[in-house]
Amino acid sequence: MALVIFTLPITLLLIIFTFLIVKLSSKGSALYWSQRVGVNNNLFDMPKFRSMKINTPALATHVLNQQTDPNQYLTPVGSFIRKTSLDELPQLWSVLKGDMSIVGPRPALFNQDDLIALRTEYGVHQLKPGITGWAQVNGRDEIPIPQKVALDVYYLKHQSFWLDCYIILLTLIKVLKRDNISH
Repeated sequence: MALVIFTLPITLLLIIFTFLIVKLSSKGSALYWSQRVGVNNNLFDMPKFRSMKINTPALATHVLNQQTDPNQYLTPVGSFIRKTSLDELPQLWSVLKGDMSIVGPRPALFNQDDLIALRTEYGVHQLKPGITGWAQVNGRDEIPIPQKVALDVYYLKHQSFWLDCYIILLTLIKVLKRDNISH
């Protein structure tokens, strides 16, 4: 409880700061909402701070990478908020609503059929998606989908309070060192 009380003011200040720099640096809403796949493949709307311009094609970044240079769509502060993971802070709303947890497999976009199918086949779809997860601290978007699902399955079979604490610690280290954060 003391940790929550200590981190709450810092988190609120970061949210306000990020909201302001996004809103003041580009047109449009500061938040971007996308449909994601949650527990038992139920869809929910997940917020992020908007890091891309409002005319960006509605594609996952890794798909956009295959078609064009996604950097052309970044807002003036987009790269910064992605590299620092500040764009993820609004997902705390999804945690409070019960759609997500702090730790779990990252929620798939509604159109990532291959990822959704594999997660369903191995039972990962039964888990609440998280802001961070075992696959994120072991490669993020740099690993192929079958390997990502294998890491999600590992988490499914070994989830515990201590594994969650370890994942949160690794996440903080990776964000501070900017490991595996390409955009």
